[in-house]
Amino acid sequence: MRFIQTFELYPFLDSVVSLLAAFVLGALIGAERQYRQRTAGLRTTVLVAVGAAAFVDLAVRLAGADGAIRVIAYVVSGIGFLGAGVIMKEGMNVRGLNTAATLWCAAAVGACTGADMVAEGALATVFVIAGNTLLRPLVNAINRIPINEKASEATYEVVVTTNPEALPSVREKMVELLEQANYPVGDVKTVERGEDAIEIVATLISTAVERKELDAVVERIERVAGVTHATWESSTSD
Repeated sequence: MRFIQTFELYPFLDSVVSLLAAFVLGALIGAERQYRQRTAGLRTTVLVAVGAAAFVDLAVRLAGADGAIRVIAYVVSGIGFLGAGVIMKEGMNVRGLNTAATLWCAAAVGACTGADMVAEGALATVFVIAGNTLLRPLVNAINRIPINEKASEATYEVVVTTNPEALPSVREKMVELLEQANYPVGDVKTVERGEDAIEIVATLISTAVERKELDAVVERIERVAGVTHATWESSTSD
């Protein structure tokens, strides 16, 4: 068998150390994600780290440092497809970005161990876990600070619900009222919400608004014939 001819004990033990280190370090990162019930938890994170380590270790064994560099480049880009699977958009909010970034970091940890840089992989693991845990109180404190609508740059959308028959007139009146209040509309789209309801979503050109002024405009829009509900939403642009 060719396996018997090519098997070398010390390189094999080196691979064992690399994969075992990737497993342990990936488990440390994944345990925090699993505890917080994220989309990609313990098993996914471990598999990403071990997989990256296995690919890089194989490249080192077959083609040396040059081969490892090429494989690492593919790992960096390839993990993006996996990360995209945990990102979900819910209305104006996007969830899963932090988990996707954690998977990307887990791949980096695995690549380090696969390249026999176990200490560097352990260091990266410390920073990843610190980013997901120690920074959480700071993030919560920042999120509790009231947003200054005048100073912040954000995307603002006015959302109006109407019926199909009143759609043309409501859309025209909606844009007219926003223009009169000096809130020019950059884009208007419609979204069907069943047979008898349609949402009109107007994206404002303005990057800053006066909350009370926009509330007053939305109240006037809600009084237009055919409108069943009107509101506005904002999301940061950076």
